[in-house]
Amino acid sequence: MSNIPFVDLAAQYQLLKPEIDARIQAVLDHGRFINGPEIAELETALCEFSGCEHAVGCASGTDALVMALMAAGVGPGDAVFLPSFTFTASAEVVLVVGAQPVFVDVDPRTFNIDVVHLKSQIDATRKAGKLTPKAIIPVDLFGLPADYASVNEIAKDLDLFVLGDAAQSFGAHFGEARVGTLASITTTSFFPAKPLGCYGDGGAIFTNSAETADVLRSIRAHGKGTGKYDIVRIGVNGRLDTLQAAILLPKLAIFEREIAARTKLAAHYDARLADAVTTPLREDGKASSWAQYSVLIDDRDDVQAKLRKAGIPTAVYYPLPMHLQPAYAGYGDGEGSLPVSESLAKRIMSLPMHPYMEEATADTICDALIEAVR
Repeated sequence: MSNIPFVDLAAQYQLLKPEIDARIQAVLDHGRFINGPEIAELETALCEFSGCEHAVGCASGTDALVMALMAAGVGPGDAVFLPSFTFTASAEVVLVVGAQPVFVDVDPRTFNIDVVHLKSQIDATRKAGKLTPKAIIPVDLFGLPADYASVNEIAKDLDLFVLGDAAQSFGAHFGEARVGTLASITTTSFFPAKPLGCYGDGGAIFTNSAETADVLRSIRAHGKGTGKYDIVRIGVNGRLDTLQAAILLPKLAIFEREIAARTKLAAHYDARLADAVTTPLREDGKASSWAQYSVLIDDRDDVQAKLRKAGIPTAVYYPLPMHLQPAYAGYGDGEGSLPVSESLAKRIMSLPMHPYMEEATADTICDALIEAVR
């Protein structure tokens, strides 16, 4: 039986061990565990990488979404439009700030928000008159940027705020623009398994507005103004730990190289698996960061069991769309209302994906999957 990791953080650590260990020791030596100098250093490096003017580190990708919605003034009576085929964080943050989610179906091949259905849901919400359409959260699923050109056009026409949920897509491109510059505010996650991950929870928020960045920095520190006890707005405890920033700095230095390795692995999977399963769509003008390599198959449970027996791990992102989750049942129209999301949830399966996989290991995975679907 093979022993193949789904994500190989150990291999990355061995490569970066001297730099990461030195960075951690430096924090232990100076003792500034909250708002240490590594925070500002990381934020500057994130701006340089993304091309965005301001980056604000925070405690998690979920906190990043909450803080962004707070900064944009989203609250009670507002409707926020987002795909149902996503992780719960994209939806729960809407309720946390007092607004209501309106779930939108996704494109069957990109897995990202369906802009035609998005417009329909906005129109229906306006016509119902119970909520004020306020914001759109396109989610860049599995590392592929959503159709920001169309989303931003819709938002501009209807005076809506666009919040890019790039928890899985930091490092990706849409045309010449990197993720972080595609929406008025973009958030990402540094959860360990993300393309750029720390050794705990962490996140960041990107904006080109200096005013918005200042508000976000206030929100992440309990809404403080010029001093710790000068509270000018409602905020949260959303700070990024100095140790996590220190760990991210050497990882960010090799991130471009890791994305290239992920892209190479995805191309190898494509070439081997195209005749066996439905492989991820490649869109002209977009470059994924390949947080996941997800295929569509029938008889998923059977295929997963066969792969598990062969020692090959798989994952399902996501087994149930948000509008069918018990916590969100009151905010959707039930089974059958978003057919693409419901179908994908039954057929999606992700394969091991990380930049340190050897080609022979990838071939072992492909051979086993091809055999399993016969």
